[in-house]
Amino acid sequence: MAYRGRFAPSPTGPLHAGSLVAALASWLDARAHGGTWLVRIEDVDVPRCIADMGDHILSQLSAFGLTSDEKPLVQSQRGPAYQQALKSLITQGFAYRCHCSRKDILIALEALGQGPARHAERVYPGTCRDLMPETEPVSVQAAAAWRLRCYIDPTAIRWHDRRLAAQQQNVETAVGDFVLLRADGRATYQLAVVVDDADQGITHIVRGEDLADNTARQILLQRRLRFATPRYLHTPLVMGVDGEKLSKQNGAQALDTANPIAALNQAAAVLALSPSQAVHPGVALMAWVQEWRHLYNCNP
Repeated sequence: MAYRGRFAPSPTGPLHAGSLVAALASWLDARAHGGTWLVRIEDVDVPRCIADMGDHILSQLSAFGLTSDEKPLVQSQRGPAYQQALKSLITQGFAYRCHCSRKDILIALEALGQGPARHAERVYPGTCRDLMPETEPVSVQAAAAWRLRCYIDPTAIRWHDRRLAAQQQNVETAVGDFVLLRADGRATYQLAVVVDDADQGITHIVRGEDLADNTARQILLQRRLRFATPRYLHTPLVMGVDGEKLSKQNGAQALDTANPIAALNQAAAVLALSPSQAVHPGVALMAWVQEWRHLYNCNP
């Protein structure tokens, strides 16, 4: 099967040093395999996105010699595809309506003796799981979220990460029935990314290590929707001065495209690649393709 990879930034702000690490790694992996590299603008969370930021991100990538091999896919234009996938899950009995607010969930968890923990996932307690339409509270509005029934698959999801090695997670106990479609009709990241990867024929996913925790949920969805499961590689993260992952939320600075080699060398160092003395990004990139090929045993 021909290699197809992707880089999928969210247009909530310009690319920063951490973004470039993920973009460079996914580009190198695609080139090392002799494959296709795509860019997807993940703007499904519309309220958080900035107008025209998608175009700005594409311009930033181009300055570093990273251009999509096909026209970038834009998630906000993909609503019908997500609705169709949800319909399939509902038809199979894998999804159900949920009227719980975040406060409702917190109250239910506290009643079970499960208080909130910093950075910890709040495991959904299953409040709406067994409600039938005729037993749903009459006071709720017609709008409701849709959740995936995870308890049908009680065993752990296992997969192999090309960098992190053997991984596993029991989605039911670690996350619980997670949201697929919000009450306002917007698809969640989990549903959108799985549908998009399948529709684009993505065979390999290279992304930041902070997203590794999402993998089991996505594999579970892939199985429920009868989609192929890509191979995964999660890259090291760039850390901020506060010890947290560098992000737009903790003040990450936009990439300086005036000196692309300097920024690329910083990203390459995070990926354990040799520094480049090249003047043009293209020369550095080609050298790193060869190095990446040896690091990860890629066969073009």
